[in-house]
Amino acid sequence: MPGSNFFLDKSDPASWRALNGLALKVADAAEQAGLPRSVMELVNVRTSQLNGCAFCLDLHVRLARDAGVSDRQLAVLPAWRDTALFTQAERAALTIGEAVTGLPGHDSLHAGMTAARAALTDAQYSALQWAAVTMTAFNRISILSRHPVRPRSSAGAAGPGREPVGSQA
Repeated sequence: MPGSNFFLDKSDPASWRALNGLALKVADAAEQAGLPRSVMELVNVRTSQLNGCAFCLDLHVRLARDAGVSDRQLAVLPAWRDTALFTQAERAALTIGEAVTGLPGHDSLHAGMTAARAALTDAQYSALQWAAVTMTAFNRISILSRHPVRPRSSAGAAGPGREPVGSQA
């Protein structure tokens, strides 16, 4: 029907399930690598900010708070480099999230990723890259589908019928 939203996730349930399966594998890899849930949610929120996904921001800000990310950290997240509110591991994770999402020029990408890798194990470095790649895919689906941000009191956080695993979430 013209004018109504076309929910990409609902139009091809098998592909949606496959993406959710990837998100579950990434979450497992992150857990096995010893990455705290709070670090993963910081990456999810920052990636969603960069991609401009209202639905995923609504979901992952809530999940970040639940995982122990402070309101102060969430408030300054776009300017995280200019604060002392983030640990070395969180800074490395945010560097990776931004690099994967924005794909800066080769030299900038290499410098940032080299610094991030020095602060992480290989398993953590890999899991964080996969997390940002997966979150970006969920952002794109929600943006293309125009998933609405609905009041939690009447529709919960699930939006168009299902809450994306989105993500390591």
